Amino acid sequence: MKLILFLLLICTLLLPAIQAKATVLPESCGKDEIKFDVKTKMPPDGQPAPAIEPPEAGKAQIVFIETLNSEGLHFSTPTTRFGVDGEWVGANKGDSHFAISVTPGVRNVCVNWQSDWSDEGNKVGMETFTAEAGKVYYYEVKIVRLSQGGKKMDFFFTLSQLNGIEGRYRAKASGLSSSTSKSH
Repeated sequence: MKLILFLLLICTLLLPAIQAKATVLPESCGKDEIKFDVKTKMPPDGQPAPAIEPPEAGKAQIVFIETLNSEGLHFSTPTTRFGVDGEWVGANKGDSHFAISVTPGVRNVCVNWQSDWSDEGNKVGMETFTAEAGKVYYYEVKIVRLSQGGKKMDFFFTLSQLNGIEGRYRAKASGLSSSTSKSH
């Protein structure tokens, strides 16, 4: 009986590692082994975040924004990582944003819920667009917890491109994130 309990305990402890290996990501993302540590700097109360600098000469800029409906998040705040053309470029945690410069041309963007659990790790959003020099593109991942008849259900997220005025507003209303990649 003790052996069975021991094996059951080992299987339970190994389950997250097994589930993490089950994540299959699209080619517009990056490698699943790359995870991010994220720090978010929130603006002082009552003050907006600093304005986003214009793109470098001859480049386009992508601003990635995470908007979180935190209802039901008791233990942690999700981290979402963003990829462009098959490489992770950074991550957000909570209501935050960051910006990157890209060369003009067709760009494939991806967002993935960074998680060791396959249910969350399989949550992916993708978009393709043509970047033009001098332009700023805003992408928002919105994380919400759905409920039906008062019963809490799973978390979902959507990736959508925002127009300039809404994108600037969402960025100003959020903190600035900085992320450091690490192999997991």
